[in-house]
Amino acid sequence: MQLFVKLLLAHFIGDFILQPTKWVIHKEANKAGSKYLYLHALVHFGLYMLVLWDIQKWWLALILTISHLFIDMAKLYVNPMFKNKSIPFFLDQVLHLVAIYICVYYPQLYEHTLSLITGLDWPLVLAIVFVTSPSAIIMGKLLEGMSTQINTDHKSLPNAGKYIGIIERLFVLTFIILGRWEAIGLLITAKSVFRFNDLKESNSRKLTEYILIGTLVSFGLAILTGLLYLNIK
Repeated sequence: MQLFVKLLLAHFIGDFILQPTKWVIHKEANKAGSKYLYLHALVHFGLYMLVLWDIQKWWLALILTISHLFIDMAKLYVNPMFKNKSIPFFLDQVLHLVAIYICVYYPQLYEHTLSLITGLDWPLVLAIVFVTSPSAIIMGKLLEGMSTQINTDHKSLPNAGKYIGIIERLFVLTFIILGRWEAIGLLITAKSVFRFNDLKESNSRKLTEYILIGTLVSFGLAILTGLLYLNIK
């Protein structure tokens, strides 16, 4: 009970005292893209470690922090579905309490979670994370000067290109790990076929070159990541 009270105290301080309104507004506007979402989770990790006052229980603080992060993230996406905003708020708090209760009164669960965490292939986790948003940001910076020169009237879904790039890099990384290089060639061919009509209708050399460079950079980053992972492994 004492451990439960300490962790509950840390939760209340982190959620209601050390979370400025500015953070809440920014999280609701940017959701998973908000830096304050992750800073808020780090605050909770620090508070959990403070009340535990035992460095050997870092894994307990980590598990609670990760659960807090994902519960908060889910709330941000579910929140617009409710007219009564009190419902997701109280549901969020109940889930946090349940997470703390489970970690305190069912230690075998978080011990099993710890074994899963320590048994993870961390280089693979790093490779997967890198080919998602970090690679998209790197590509955006590399192609920033070119994108301003592209004029197109084609309408597309918001961030569609970003998510297509992430998915294709995940496929490329998977194929490299599995040793199926021929599948990468098929993926490039399939993308070229889908892009053909857009390029034909636009009749823009600049757009064609921009898409070609973007595709090569995207595939290049994924291939380089896959090769580095295989060498490390």
